[in-house]
Amino acid sequence: MSGHSKFANIKHKKEKNDAAKGKVFTVIGREIVVAVKEGGPDPNNNRKLRDVIAKAKAANMPNDTIERGIKRATGDANAANYTYMTYEGYGPAGTAIIVNALTDNKNRTASNVRSAFTKGGGSVGTTGCVSYMFDQKGQIIIDKEECSMSADELMMAALDAGAEDFAEEEDSFEVITTPDDFSAVREALEAAGVAMVSAEVTMIPQNYVSVTNEDDVKKIQRILDLLDEDDDVEAVYTNWEEQE
Repeated sequence: MSGHSKFANIKHKKEKNDAAKGKVFTVIGREIVVAVKEGGPDPNNNRKLRDVIAKAKAANMPNDTIERGIKRATGDANAANYTYMTYEGYGPAGTAIIVNALTDNKNRTASNVRSAFTKGGGSVGTTGCVSYMFDQKGQIIIDKEECSMSADELMMAALDAGAEDFAEEEDSFEVITTPDDFSAVREALEAAGVAMVSAEVTMIPQNYVSVTNEDDVKKIQRILDLLDEDDDVEAVYTNWEEQE
């Protein structure tokens, strides 16, 4: 994001999420259920589950909560069947928004997402209407203060593991991978003792939209806040360049 620290943005998101940690843990708990149902309860043989566990640890989910989630997903044949859903739409001032949801009730989720867009003066569009403006990438953010490696050492470790790109920011390092190589790169850095602020497959805007009208900013924030509050919503991506 030009002119902005990705690390600062992630910290801001985490601080917001800390105020609603129950929602974050609910979403990760659902991801654990899906991963276990798809690939079994053993992380050594289930790469998707390993990635979800890494995400849970980055969100400070306690180990016993993670283990209980895996056991519950393994032992409960009647556990809810969650489905991944993606919605695309427009916010004010031509901003693009993608919403990923994990739900056991598609009608409820679709209604809530549509309502969030409407209340913020936006609209839900058709599949593909804005996703072409984003690239799906694995993204790993590392806090400089928590990293014992030099920039060169970290870059070589990431590239040797299969990373696509490496960038040094003022307060952090960013590692970019293809979605297919994300798990291998994350695991290689984890094995090397690298602490990660964030590690996930995400949607990165090709270009950002700067919004100067205060009313439009409030409306966009309204949409994002309503989506953040929805337990069914797993992740929200936008090309809005939030001003600090």
